[in-house]
Amino acid sequence: MPKSKRAKVVHTSRTDKKGKELNVRQFGKVRECLDAYPCCFVFSVDNMRNVMLKDVRQRFRLSGRLFFGKTKVMAKALGTTAQEEYQSNLSQLSQYVHGNVGLLFTSLAPREIQEFFDSYAQPDYARAGTAATRRFAIPAGIVHSRAGKIAMDEDVPVPHTYDTVLRDLGVPTRLDKGRVMLDQQHVVCREGEVLDSKQTRLLKIFGVQTVEFRVRLLAYWTAASGLVKEVDGLETRDARPRTPTPTPTAIAADGLAPHDADDAVDDDESDGG
Repeated sequence: MPKSKRAKVVHTSRTDKKGKELNVRQFGKVRECLDAYPCCFVFSVDNMRNVMLKDVRQRFRLSGRLFFGKTKVMAKALGTTAQEEYQSNLSQLSQYVHGNVGLLFTSLAPREIQEFFDSYAQPDYARAGTAATRRFAIPAGIVHSRAGKIAMDEDVPVPHTYDTVLRDLGVPTRLDKGRVMLDQQHVVCREGEVLDSKQTRLLKIFGVQTVEFRVRLLAYWTAASGLVKEVDGLETRDARPRTPTPTPTAIAADGLAPHDADDAVDDDESDGG
């Protein structure tokens, strides 16, 4: 039998790696924004949700640009030392670029940005592994769709098909003339308890949103003053110099660490612009 032409082994060492190219592209776009916008914020996200982050991007589409990619590349574009910083004091701002953070470049005043994010919060359902922010229990009697969280005359009993669903999730329900019944109160979660997948599914079934998507501003830099300010709610203070963490990685001639190429994210995915 002749050998199939499709059965070819392609070694990974021969495949084209685009990581370096994407890194360089994001590096360049961050520096373009430093030239184009007078203000740059570093922010973190509580209870990250891609859909909600896209909403934030949309709100600033006409007045700024948002990056949420690889922190090594973003920090390198700002400059991690006084000798490497792209503009005055940006090395101080780069010290905040680690962990789950992003950059927001904007033409709006810092106070306006702070006031917007101080009031911006989107409720959502908790995910497994997060701590419960409140106690939730299903009351005894006929099981309703909102478990007594709204007035009974506005609520409706859950369909009889939910009986097996709820029992599979650990709720000791029973059917009585086509209605799902609970003989005694069932506590789904208590405040501070780490939630598992069954608990989070029950919270979603009964429409209980216990977490909030929030953007936390950490610090910002302005081109006019060249200073970095730490942000605490609506309060700001001068940033304190931090001791940079030494790394043994050699820096390539283009300013990017060699291993950053493996961590690259397409700019279209990371900044939404």
